[in-house]
Amino acid sequence: MIPSKPTTTCSPKRTGIEEDFRDGLKLMLLLEVISGERLAKPERGKMRVHKISNVNKALDFIASKGVKLVSIGAEEIVDGNAKMTLGMIWTIILRFAIQDISVEETSAKEGLLLWCQRKTAPYKNVNIQNFHISWKDGLGFCALIHRHRPELIDYGKLRKDDPLTNLNTAFDVAEKYLDIPKMLDAEDIVGTARPDEKAIMTYVSSFYHAFSGAQKAETAANRICKVLAVNQENEQLMEDYEKLASDLLEWIRRTIPWLENRAPENTMQAMQQKLEDFRDYRRLHKPPKVQEKCQLEINFNTLQTKLRLSNRPAFMPSEGRMVSDINNAWGCLEQAEKGYEEWLLNEIRRLERLDHLAEKFRQKASIHEAWTDGKEAMLQQKDYETATLSEIKALLKKHEAFESDLAAHQDRVEQIAAIAQELNELDYYDSPSVNARCQKICDQWDNLGALTQKRREALERTEKLLETIDQLYLEYAKRAAPFNNWMEGAMEDLQDTFIVHTIEEIQGLTTAHEQFKATLPDADKERLAILGIHNEVSKIVQTYHVNMAGTNPYTTITPQEINGKWDHVRQLVPRRDQALTEEHARQQHNERLRKQFGAQANVIGPWIQTKMEEIGRISIEMHGTLEDQLSHLRQYEKSIINYKPKIDQLEGDHQLIQEALIFDNKHTNYTMEHIRVGWEQLLTTIARTINEVENQILTRDAKGISQEQMNEFRASFNHFDRDHSGTLGPEEFKACLISLGYDIANDPQGEAEFARIMSIVDPNRLGVVTFQAFIDFMSRETADTDTADQVMASFKILAGDKNYITVDELRRELPPDQAEYCIARMAPYTGPDAVPGALDYMSFSTALYGESDL
Repeated sequence: MIPSKPTTTCSPKRTGIEEDFRDGLKLMLLLEVISGERLAKPERGKMRVHKISNVNKALDFIASKGVKLVSIGAEEIVDGNAKMTLGMIWTIILRFAIQDISVEETSAKEGLLLWCQRKTAPYKNVNIQNFHISWKDGLGFCALIHRHRPELIDYGKLRKDDPLTNLNTAFDVAEKYLDIPKMLDAEDIVGTARPDEKAIMTYVSSFYHAFSGAQKAETAANRICKVLAVNQENEQLMEDYEKLASDLLEWIRRTIPWLENRAPENTMQAMQQKLEDFRDYRRLHKPPKVQEKCQLEINFNTLQTKLRLSNRPAFMPSEGRMVSDINNAWGCLEQAEKGYEEWLLNEIRRLERLDHLAEKFRQKASIHEAWTDGKEAMLQQKDYETATLSEIKALLKKHEAFESDLAAHQDRVEQIAAIAQELNELDYYDSPSVNARCQKICDQWDNLGALTQKRREALERTEKLLETIDQLYLEYAKRAAPFNNWMEGAMEDLQDTFIVHTIEEIQGLTTAHEQFKATLPDADKERLAILGIHNEVSKIVQTYHVNMAGTNPYTTITPQEINGKWDHVRQLVPRRDQALTEEHARQQHNERLRKQFGAQANVIGPWIQTKMEEIGRISIEMHGTLEDQLSHLRQYEKSIINYKPKIDQLEGDHQLIQEALIFDNKHTNYTMEHIRVGWEQLLTTIARTINEVENQILTRDAKGISQEQMNEFRASFNHFDRDHSGTLGPEEFKACLISLGYDIANDPQGEAEFARIMSIVDPNRLGVVTFQAFIDFMSRETADTDTADQVMASFKILAGDKNYITVDELRRELPPDQAEYCIARMAPYTGPDAVPGALDYMSFSTALYGESDL
C-alpha cells in the first residue's frame, strides 16, 4: 500500500521534490546512501529514455529488497507525478532508512529519537524531544555532525538566535562531506510553526546511517574499556592482597619472637607485668589481626571469583604470601602464644613458691642465729677450772642440757639446709646470699658440735672431783629445756607463713591449728609443773640457806622466760585464727570466681558449638533466593556479633581469676583459650559463608544464571553431599552431573570426558569438588563471556581493519586512563605491514586472558 503524500509545509525544494527525482540520478544516490550498497551504473544522458532507465534501475533494486511498489512506474516518476514520487520516497525511507534502526530494542522511530538524544546530550541549547520543533533552530543537526566529525563545524561560533545560518551550515556540510543530499529547505523549516515530522525524520535517518561506522567503533571501544576496567580493578585487588598479606606476615614475624622469649624475671611484680602485657596483646592487638586475616581470605576468594568470571587466569600470590602460608604462620603464632601463656603461669607459680621458701628460710635462719648467739663464747669458758665440786657437777649437767637443746636444734638446721637446696634447684635469683648464709650457719653448727664435744671432755675429766649436784635444778633444767623448745617451735609454727590454692588446703591448715589448740591445756599443766620445781628449789634454798646465788646452775631458762614465751604463744593463737579465717574467706571468694566463670563458660562453649553447626546447616540448605540467604546470614552474623558482650564479660571474669592466681577450675572443662579459639572460628566461619553466597551471587549475575538454575545446582549438590562436608567425591560428582542431564557413559570416551571435567573443577588433584568450583563449571557451561577473540575483533574495528593500532587511534577512541594503560603495555607491531609507532593489539588481547604474558 502506497502511503499518502505527507502533509507538509516544508517541501524538499521550492521547485517541487518531484523535479529532483525525474532524471533518476538523485533517486539512485538516495538509495545508495541509506542502504549502504552500490547500484548499477546510471545513464548520464539528458534524453527521456536515459531517465526512464535510471528510474527503472532504482525500482528494480527496491523490488529486489522485497518492497512492493503498487501502481508506481518509471514513466510517472519521469513525468513529475508528485503524488507517486512522494509515495515512493516515503516507502523507500520506511524500508531502508528507519525500519532497521533499533536502539536498546525500541521501535524504529523511538530508537532514532533516543540515538539523537544521546549524541546531542553534551551540547548546550540542544534538547531533542521530537522530530519537528526540536530541530527548528538547526543546532540539533550541527550537533550531530560535530559529535562525529568535529573538524567540519566550529560549534562554539553557532548562535541559537540564527537558525537559518545553522540549518544551511548543516545542510551544506552534510551534502559536501557526508554525501547526504539536501532534502530540506532552511527557509521552509524556519517559517513553519511545526515542520513536517516525516521529512525531518527521513533526513535525520541519513545521518544515522552515515555515522553507523562511528557507532560500530564506539561499540568496540566500549567493549575494550569494559575489559580493561576489569583488568585494572583486578590488578588493584592483587596489589591490595599482596600488601595486606605482607603486613600481616610482618606482624606475625615480629610477634612470634616476643611470644617465644622465655627470659624469666626475678620478681613477681615483673612477671605480673609480663602477664598484663600478654592480656593487652590478646585483648587489644590480636583481634584486629584476626579480622585482617579473615578479610584477607575473603578478598582472595572474591578476587579469584572475579578472575574466573572474566576468563582471567587464577591469581598466584608472591612466594610465601599464599593463604596457606598465612594460615601456617598463624598456626605458629597461636602455638607460640599457647606456650607463652603456659610459661608465664608456671613462672608465676615458681616465683610464688620461691618467695614463700625464701621468707621461710629467713625466718628459720633468724630464729636459729638468735639461738646460737653467744653459744660459742659460752662453750669456750674455763669456769670449771675454779669451780667447786657442786659447781662442776652443775656445769656438767648444764652441759648435758645444752647438748639436749643442741640436738633438738639439729632438725632446724637440716630444714634450713633443705630450704636453701630447694631454692637453688628452683633457680632463686638471690641464691648466692642464701647459700652464703646457709654455709655460715652450717659452719657455725659444726663448730658448736666440736666445741661441745671438747667442753664435755673437759667436764668429764673433772667429774670425779665433783659429787654434789642439785637434782631439783637438774629436773627443772631437763623439763624446762624441751618445754622451752616446744614453745619456740609453737611460736615458729604459729608465725609460719602459708600458701594455699583451694578450700580443702585451708581447711587442712585450720584442722591442724585446732588440734594444736587442743594441746594447750596439757602444755599449761607442764608449765605449772616446771614452775613448781623452781618454787621447790627456792623453798629448799630458803629453808636450808644454801649458797646458790639464786640461779639454776643447769640452765639459763628462767621462770620469767617460760612465762614470757607462754604469754607470747597465747597471743599468737588468736592471730593465727584470724589469718586462717581471712585466707578461708579468700579461698571462698576464689571458689565463687571459679563457679562464676564455669557457669558462663558452660553456656558459651556449647552455644559457640551450636552456632558452628547451624552455620554448617545454613550453608547447605536452600531457603528462598541467594539474596534471601545472604540477608539471613547477615542477620545471623549480627546476632553472633551481639553476643560479643558475653565473651567480653567472660574475659573479665578470666582476668579476675588470673589476678587471684587461680590455676585450675573443676567446675568446667572450658578454658578461656578454648572459648577464644571457638569464637574466632565462629566469626571466621560466618564471614566465609557470607562471602561464599556473595560469590555465588556474583557468579550468577555475571554469568546470567537464573535463580531457578542456582537452586537446581544447589539442590543437586546437596543431594549427593550426604556427609554434609561441603564437597563431593569423584563418583558423587559424576552422579550429580548425570542428574543435571550430562551424558557421561561408562566407556573410554565418557571416562575421558569426565577426566577433562575433573581437571577443571579439581586442578590441584585433591580428589574433592567444592560447591564454588561446581558453580564455576556450571556457569561456564551455561553462559557466554567475553573472550580474547572478541576483544581482538573490537580493537580491529578501532584500527580500521588493520593488523595493528596506533597511539593516536587509541587516544582518540578510548578514555585517557585506559588509552595510556594500553599504550604502556602493548608491544610494538612487527608484521610486514608495520608503520612507525605501530602497536600489537593481538598479543595484548590474548595476554588479557592469560594466554600470553603482558
